[in-house]
Amino acid sequence: MRGSVRKRGSTWTWYLFVPDPMTGERRQRSKGGFRTKRDCQEALNEALARLREGTFVRPSPRGLGGFLVDEWLPAVRPPRVRPSTWDSYRMAVERHIVPALGGVPLQGLTPAHLTAFYRALLNDGRRDGSGGLAPKTVRNVHGVLHAALRDAVRWGYLPRNVAGAADLPKDMTPEMHVWGPEQLRAFLAQVRHDPLYAAWLLFTTTGMRRGEVAGLRWADVDLDAGRVSPRRPRVVINYEVVISEPKTAKGRRSVALDPATVAALRDHRRRQLEERLAVGPNGKTPTWCSPGRTAAPSTPSGSPGGSSSMPGRPASRRSGYTTCATAMQPRR
Repeated sequence: MRGSVRKRGSTWTWYLFVPDPMTGERRQRSKGGFRTKRDCQEALNEALARLREGTFVRPSPRGLGGFLVDEWLPAVRPPRVRPSTWDSYRMAVERHIVPALGGVPLQGLTPAHLTAFYRALLNDGRRDGSGGLAPKTVRNVHGVLHAALRDAVRWGYLPRNVAGAADLPKDMTPEMHVWGPEQLRAFLAQVRHDPLYAAWLLFTTTGMRRGEVAGLRWADVDLDAGRVSPRRPRVVINYEVVISEPKTAKGRRSVALDPATVAALRDHRRRQLEERLAVGPNGKTPTWCSPGRTAAPSTPSGSPGGSSSMPGRPASRRSGYTTCATAMQPRR
């Protein structure tokens, strides 16, 4: 099994005959653009080695941006992944990956490209120029690239996943900070009379996710048995609240409630029913475990309607459930 190299203009090109997997016929493959004969010969030797190993891929000018936008994102649309997961893929691709690396050939992408890309995101990755992205956001971008390149290998576009060889900056794995028992007790004492008190207890005593608490219905709660079964999380996708499915198979579970949480939920249920009666005949029977007076469910980014019901806090996407619930949920 041999190939050849040839000078074309000012650059060098290698040529190789590869058996077609469908017909067995030998087809010529080539790749050019090498500045020296030595570089071209080394690339040919690598292609020959991959051909012997069965990992040879056809040279292609396909760019990373075109692959992600035109091929990969359409291929992984729901139901292959959850709608919220696909939306996070799309945002990472459109906001960060394509603007920085979209013009890089897919087969020319190297670990060095990704290492520099992650560092740039940490230092100056915000689109408004106000600074770098949070380490968790950069880790998420890395996860999207790793998943996309893994599929590119599986589809025969790449011989290996270069994202697995990239050097992640050390500060992409920051030290974990969680509340201690005293801090947690102080917080619960502070919000004892807050409309969301039952939700805060659910977070602290069950480890339920933010979307699970926001989407919890009274039909999912058995106060007599002291158990709750979160079945239909409410998540935000592209600024719209949608009812989703549990994130994992383990999400379809029944969780035991301690007496304090059961008591808080009973008080919460009683207040909801009293408020419903106060509204009169037009009042809706509460369906959701919502803190609101209209029986509308809470959103994952705040209380009913998207505004915060935390005293003294402005309505924003980082108030309500977002700020306190995220701080209190156990790390997974």
